[in-house]
Amino acid sequence: MKVVILCGGLGTRLREETEYRPKPMVPIGNRPILWHIMKTYAHYGHKEFILCLGYKGDMIKDYFRNYLWNTCDITLLLGRQPSVRFHNSHGEEDWSVTLADTGEHSMTAFRVKQIQRYVPAGEGFLLTYGDGLATIDINASIAAHEASGKACTVTAVHPPGRFGELRVDEDGRIRSFSEKPQFEETYVNGGYMVCNHRVFDYLSDDPAVMLEQEPMDDLVRDGQLNAYRHDGFWQPMDTYRESQSLNKIWADGKAPWKVW
Repeated sequence: MKVVILCGGLGTRLREETEYRPKPMVPIGNRPILWHIMKTYAHYGHKEFILCLGYKGDMIKDYFRNYLWNTCDITLLLGRQPSVRFHNSHGEEDWSVTLADTGEHSMTAFRVKQIQRYVPAGEGFLLTYGDGLATIDINASIAAHEASGKACTVTAVHPPGRFGELRVDEDGRIRSFSEKPQFEETYVNGGYMVCNHRVFDYLSDDPAVMLEQEPMDDLVRDGQLNAYRHDGFWQPMDTYRESQSLNKIWADGKAPWKVW
């Protein structure tokens, strides 16, 4: 299935990084977080990507246009007949990447609507955000979606705990203290969605419409929204602190999302 990734937001809560580059290009290790997301999908056999570009989208275009330059050792012949030799291969040689300009200030629903022309009629597609890493079994989510018969399946995840957790008796005595619990009990939309082609019917040509508002409300109203529960690792990169945390996990060799 084709993989649609939303890459156009401003990333205002990560201004330390996104002032200079689009959020999906913020690095985890020596590769952008977008690459990590794409590697996850490719691991499950989904290697046709459609990137919805917006804010500083030219940087993403440059990255993929110069992918060999970015990933290989290079020998340059500087004579009158110059040539370039790229050494070593990489695991992305069978990827297809469509870079679609969907507007610098567009909201998410409009971005997805803009790439409808790249998804053949009747064909489903995968959809996610360009700023979240997870250990989601992509093919299991597809199977759950197909079994549901719904138009769209979102992956329901537990958000990471952001505050210390106290368990307090009625008399005020603290029974336990957790500096930051790994997960909260509630579920939120973690992206990693599976969509039927008819999802496009729920999207308008209004650049101001967010996928997470009217279209999702309409899918719920029509009984067409399904959830695939994922209780494992999921971590968005919304803040500089979260970026640092993901980089530390990667540097320590403990990245649970590295399944390739």
